Amino acid sequence: MAYQHGFRATAYPLRLYSGRDVLENLPAELKRHRSQRAFVVCGRSVSRKTGLVDRIAAILGPAYAGRYDEIEKDTTLASVQAATAAARAAGADLLIGVGAGSVIQGTRVVAILLAEQAPVDQLITQYPDNAPAISPKLLAPKLPIINVLTAATTAQNRAGSAVKDPARPNRMEFFDPKTRPAALFWDEEALLTAPVSLARTTGTSVFWRAIMNLGAPSMAPLSEGDRLQAFRLARGAYPRMADPADAAARIEMCTAAFLQNRDADDGGALTEKHWPARVTYALATALFNRHAHVGQGEANSALTATVIRHFGARDPEAMALIAAAFGVIDGRPPQERAAAAVEQAFTGAGMPVRLRELGIPRDSLGDVLEASLKNFNADPKREFLRERDVLMAVLEAAW
Repeated sequence: MAYQHGFRATAYPLRLYSGRDVLENLPAELKRHRSQRAFVVCGRSVSRKTGLVDRIAAILGPAYAGRYDEIEKDTTLASVQAATAAARAAGADLLIGVGAGSVIQGTRVVAILLAEQAPVDQLITQYPDNAPAISPKLLAPKLPIINVLTAATTAQNRAGSAVKDPARPNRMEFFDPKTRPAALFWDEEALLTAPVSLARTTGTSVFWRAIMNLGAPSMAPLSEGDRLQAFRLARGAYPRMADPADAAARIEMCTAAFLQNRDADDGGALTEKHWPARVTYALATALFNRHAHVGQGEANSALTATVIRHFGARDPEAMALIAAAFGVIDGRPPQERAAAAVEQAFTGAGMPVRLRELGIPRDSLGDVLEASLKNFNADPKREFLRERDVLMAVLEAAW
């Protein structure tokens, strides 16, 4: 490994509680933040099909200010705005997000909408024609956030959130470092409330990112340890996601996702991302936002091998590193080795590796392409605008 010795590492204040019955520490966290009105944001399934939110309410006692339990898949704008109104009416002084990616992102946006006075369109990332994207600075103080996970997700302690509005062709992207959580909870019982299908799709997303991150030919010394451990944990936990009683596997996958975020904070954010990682992320995001029945994990697994075969030759060293992580070392081109290794890993877990397996209409691929051209995390410099034809060829081949 050729280390990058010029890097910047940033630490954010956070308390993390992991294990059995750790939700009992919630009152101490509220006391630490002088909160007397903690408001829960969650989805219908967690609230109405499990006893998790009722358990949280019982633990909080008089400090429980109520819940909004209709955050929708992919964090719809309407549900986030309704949650904001409910939190404001409850006099919330702290937010507790209970769920996985959509809810955790939605809770951040609720904090933003409670605090900022500008119209929503002025709070989101802007995309000028043929120019780099612009993320506005949101300066108002935000309510503290506590996240209680029900499934592994890198959303758990980040600052960005994507919101879906059916009236818009692209996601609305919010970013505010002040919405990072004050505390995280990986409670065994809470994590086991998620059905296997959710644990597997979120686990696939974490495993996918662990694979892609190994493709960096150079890393900051701190971030290398994060990446290697995240891959080891995710690879070991991934096959066990099918066991509805394996709380250890779910905590290990949460840990892998946490390490991926720490990787970015430890200097990995400055690492140049390779083309297959960027393209898969953009296309998969557009795919699951357009087709509500598709999860992020399934979108990643259905696209990755094909994207590697089309774009991997641009980053041969990265592809060789990914293949080597799986022990695939032979005479084939690096992109072929990496694609085969990734495809085998996903098929072995019963995940789709073609878009047609997801029931995606072929005539929707053009819309997926257009939506992928506005994704700040994947393409802040708008390089994909020059790759339109290749991106369409990838979607056709993946179908």
